[in-house]
Amino acid sequence: MVVTAILSGVRARQGTGKEEAMTTEEKLIRNKLGLLELAAYLKNVSEACRVMGYSRDTFYRVKRAYEEGGLEALKEKSRRVPNIKNRVSEHVERAVVELAYEDPSLGQRRVSDELRRRGLFISPAGVRCVWLRHNLETFKKRLKALEERVAKTGEVLTEAQLRAMEKAKEEKMAWGEIETESRRGGMGYLGAQDTFYVGTLKGVGRIYQQTFIDTYSSVAFAKLYTTKHPINAADLLNDRVIPFFDEHGVPLLRILTDRGTEFCGRADRHDYELFLALNDIEHTKTKAKNPQTNGICERFQKTVPDEFYRIAFRRKIYLSVEELQQDLDAWLERYNTQRPHQGKRCQGRTPMETFLDNLPLAKEKTWSIKDEIPLTAST
Repeated sequence: MVVTAILSGVRARQGTGKEEAMTTEEKLIRNKLGLLELAAYLKNVSEACRVMGYSRDTFYRVKRAYEEGGLEALKEKSRRVPNIKNRVSEHVERAVVELAYEDPSLGQRRVSDELRRRGLFISPAGVRCVWLRHNLETFKKRLKALEERVAKTGEVLTEAQLRAMEKAKEEKMAWGEIETESRRGGMGYLGAQDTFYVGTLKGVGRIYQQTFIDTYSSVAFAKLYTTKHPINAADLLNDRVIPFFDEHGVPLLRILTDRGTEFCGRADRHDYELFLALNDIEHTKTKAKNPQTNGICERFQKTVPDEFYRIAFRRKIYLSVEELQQDLDAWLERYNTQRPHQGKRCQGRTPMETFLDNLPLAKEKTWSIKDEIPLTAST
């Protein structure tokens, strides 16, 4: 058996097809023929399969196909063409799409039930298939399609459509798409705080980082501790954060945290909760089991290991928290004043430039916390 001669015969029979498709098909046939040739040469099927990376079952399938059908039997079989007749009728599909615009908040089961009431029968799975074909499979996509349609036609929204948009707004706030462009410029309106486990220092023990970020300007603060106690979470605010805002004449109004024990507890005896109450700072908690609600902190805590800790630990052996804190402070100074950010608020500016550029507006407008709408439903 000569592989080259057989492949020459393949080219002659196939004529002038697409070069790319021919080359791919020839490569597959060459591998199968090579497996058969190697097994015949070695007189050992197991060894040939091991060398070529095939199983014995595959070898015998290839051998049987070649013996029964020759070269044509070694070609890759195309997949079965989907049966379009399985699709729902056109008028049912139009009804599913139209109902997606009528009330984007309905799920596939409720859509199925609603259409059944109208005399149209389609399963929930069938509804989803229609949605996928029209790029409407998620609530967000259906709402976006409705907004685009309203923008083009100028039609008046129904009560169900308005309710769907309100629901989307609530979910947006609850899942952490934080709106910090408040009526007084944004800075201090909402800060995000979280705890980050750094690692273990020999002779010191576990090291935790308390992180705070102003969600409007992305100005960041961080301080290292050996425990996750509530008093440490309060210490970061007392030592770094509140003095910074006081220095610039902007009050810190609200803080968003997760539901960790260092942040949450009985208001009358929990150190962190007491500290917030004494400083008239409102406390908002993230949605349970959804850390992405505090995504701005989560993202920063991916940047810190990449741009600071991994580099610092390769260059130096730290023997104390104070030594590590000193280098962290130097990095934070560069982060806040020299590193441009590409977010929707910074837009190429550094966090401190963003903060200072909007400082006059923040000072100009003052308002009460009580007038503000809570960030999430779970406070």
